[in-house]
Amino acid sequence: MPVFSKYLYKEFFKLLLLSLFAFIAIYIMVHFFGKVDNFIEARVPRAVIIQYLLYLLPFIVVQMLPPAILIAVIIMFSLMRKNNEIMALKACGIKVFDFMSPVFVLGFLLSLTLFVFSESIVPYASARANGLWRVYVEKKSGERTYGRDHIWYKSKNAIYWIARFDPGKNAMYGPTFYFFDPAFHLLKRIDGKVAVWKGHAWEVRNGITLTGDREGGYALSRFKKIYLKIPEQPETFAQEERQPEEMGYWQLKRFAEKVQDEGYDASRYFVDLNIKLSFPFIVFIMVLLGAPIALLQNRGGTPVSIAAGVVACFCYLVVLGLSRSLGLAGILPPVLSAWLANGIFFFLGSFLILKLDQ
Repeated sequence: MPVFSKYLYKEFFKLLLLSLFAFIAIYIMVHFFGKVDNFIEARVPRAVIIQYLLYLLPFIVVQMLPPAILIAVIIMFSLMRKNNEIMALKACGIKVFDFMSPVFVLGFLLSLTLFVFSESIVPYASARANGLWRVYVEKKSGERTYGRDHIWYKSKNAIYWIARFDPGKNAMYGPTFYFFDPAFHLLKRIDGKVAVWKGHAWEVRNGITLTGDREGGYALSRFKKIYLKIPEQPETFAQEERQPEEMGYWQLKRFAEKVQDEGYDASRYFVDLNIKLSFPFIVFIMVLLGAPIALLQNRGGTPVSIAAGVVACFCYLVVLGLSRSLGLAGILPPVLSAWLANGIFFFLGSFLILKLDQ
């Protein structure tokens, strides 16, 4: 590795660690003071609060790494410019892009590292942090499920229709059960007002039963309560609720496809799925933006360059948030909504780099 590249990397990582530590400290303080009322009200033990913040740390690192890298790049090149190192490099006939290229390569490698980190550590840690919050603050069980409406479910020689399922009460509302023979002829139909799980069977209340006879007709009978034994238990109809940050890329992909196959709108999950791929490359975009912001600034020095970098980072988040919203609304395809911000700021950074070489 050339001596100059070693020098750049040494200075870059030194500034990056300082910037990242500062951003993480600010994030934790803001997050803690925003939640402290909930902790006090729920009487959460101090050890649990510390454990919660530690599990939240990997997610914070992922969120804070891009702006920390941007600030580190800006400060590094601003100091090099102030110390006339940039002028000395140009006097030696080295083009701007040539002495920046080691940092660009490092930015790309850090993007890949961030993706691996987001896939391996963040899902587990985020799930544990959210679990602690649910158990100790919200006073709920560790498992999260949410109800579903208008469920069609195909079982072995049976089809169920459920108007609404409530996982909290383990209850079906407005269920209809169709039972067929191997030739798919209807043998029995059971309609109930509600069906409640009793640990071994479903207690169906206030309904009617249609039972086929040998002549091909059906006999109707009313009931106040019957016990229906079917293989499906409440967890079959409850949908597990998980946040996107609690799942890796392939987990989220399988989850989104499952939701879509069941006939529900999975746009949110497909948008977040593509953002899982696009977000790590914000690191490379920040490197691409940081260098020209530092070197094109003629007045104000490093403080003004840092302010310009903060504005650029804010604009990126605005564009990403807007494109994500358009993706969730179905106006933009999930892939475009996830990569639009990266595309815009990649071309902006490339334009500024070319302007430096002029």
